[in-house]
Amino acid sequence: MSRERILVVEDDPAILTGLVDLLEGEGFEVRPARDGAAALRAYQAEPPALILLDVMIPEKSGLDVCREIRRKDAWTPIVMLTAKGQEVDKVVGLELGADDYIVKPFGVGELLARVRAALRRAAARSAGARDMRPIEFGDVRVDPRTFSGTKAGKDFPVTAREIELLRFFLARDGEVVDRFTLLDEIWGVRYEGTTRTLDQHIAKLRQKIEDDPAEPRFIQTVYGVGYRFRGRPE
Repeated sequence: MSRERILVVEDDPAILTGLVDLLEGEGFEVRPARDGAAALRAYQAEPPALILLDVMIPEKSGLDVCREIRRKDAWTPIVMLTAKGQEVDKVVGLELGADDYIVKPFGVGELLARVRAALRRAAARSAGARDMRPIEFGDVRVDPRTFSGTKAGKDFPVTAREIELLRFFLARDGEVVDRFTLLDEIWGVRYEGTTRTLDQHIAKLRQKIEDDPAEPRFIQTVYGVGYRFRGRPE
C-alpha cells in the first residue's frame, strides 16, 4: 500500500528535520525542500497529497509558491506555516488559495490533526464527492467547475474552500451555525482557542458576494455564536 506523500517546504534546517522525522514517524512519505524554487521542482516531479509551506523562504516566497500551484491545481491541500504576528501573510495566503495556516511555534498534535483533516477532505473530493452544480442566490452565481463567480455582472474568482462554505450555508439557509461547527464540518478538525481561519475566510468571501461587506446581507454575524446565511429573498 502506497504511503501518502507530503511536500514540506521550510528553510530552517532544525524545523525541517523535525517535521520530516515527525511525519515519517506517522507513516507518511516526505519530500523536503528549503526554498521556493526547489519546492516547485519537487511538486512538479512528484505531485504530493499535501503541501506544508512556510511563508518566509528564499528564492520564491511561500505566497509565490502557493500562487503558482493554485494556477493549475485547485485541490491539493496547502497548509501555510507562519511566524507569530504575520497577520498580513495569513490573510494573503488564504486569499491565494491556501487551505489553512499554522502559527509557529505549534504543537505536534495540532499539526498532525490539521494534516490528517486536510488529507481526509482531499480524499473525499477525489472520490467524486464534489457537487459541480452552480451555486445561485440573490444576484450571485458561482460555478464550481471553473472556480469563478459573478455578482451583478462582475466576475470574481473563488477558492475550493469558499465553494464548500457556500454549499454548507445554502443547505442551512436561515439557521444560525456556530463557529466550531463550521470548523468541524468544513475544515474537518475542532480548533481550540481560535477561529481566525474561519473568520478570515468569511471576510474574504463577503468581499466577493456582498454589496457592502460591512453590512452583509447574505452572511450575517450572530455575535457570540457564529453566522447565519440568508440566501432566500426576504
